[in-house]
Amino acid sequence: MWKSNGLSKLKVNELSVELLSEFVRTKASSARSMHNVKRNISALLKDELESKGVVLNMRRIKLPKQGQELHRPISDIPAVLEDIKQYNDNLYLCCLMTYSMLLRPHREIRCLRFSDFNTDFTVLSLDGNRVKSKRNRIVPVPTVVREEIVSRFKTVENRNVNLFSMRRYEHNPSYFKGIWTKYKKQSELISKKQTLYSFRHTGAIKVFEKTGSLLKLQQVMGHSDMKVSLTYLRGLEVKQLDVEDLPEL
Repeated sequence: MWKSNGLSKLKVNELSVELLSEFVRTKASSARSMHNVKRNISALLKDELESKGVVLNMRRIKLPKQGQELHRPISDIPAVLEDIKQYNDNLYLCCLMTYSMLLRPHREIRCLRFSDFNTDFTVLSLDGNRVKSKRNRIVPVPTVVREEIVSRFKTVENRNVNLFSMRRYEHNPSYFKGIWTKYKKQSELISKKQTLYSFRHTGAIKVFEKTGSLLKLQQVMGHSDMKVSLTYLRGLEVKQLDVEDLPEL
């Protein structure tokens, strides 16, 4: 990627904001990708630039604003979950926990062991190094999830094995993504833009509508601070105003 623009041949002190700006714009196909490339370049070059005494103000790279994407919730959760259960038991449990416990599927859920729960599987405890926010997370386990976990545990009775592989190892990082892609291709219940995270988005909507509390949403989502929760909420289909709340003439 660097070679095609000739940047790989340049020394650090020969780099300029203009060159990096051109690189970002030519190597990214969308506003979102441009911002990601800019962020990655800044992180990669930071230490090297500082060690050479080179100052590049990356804020001078002005990029198109990213259009907000509206996360599409799942309207009939019971029907979709039942359909998924008929397709694949592991995917079912993953989606169930993503929705009802608001866990992230590809790491927080995929790497779960029976030992992460208390003795009667009513509480899940995760260390901060296993959570995106880096904070310890304690989550109550809904009855429907607990029943699934207990049923699985009876077949192994070993608390140190993975919840999905039923072995001491966990499945590869793309495991659930692969199953979800295959399920989605044959499903008539899932729309094009809905992903595994749509279960988490839908759960978040239910929590906010039920509590009306941004603080509670932050806590159950495991966000690092309330600003993250507010940004997250803006991307959800949550009705925050009634007609009666609007100004009248």
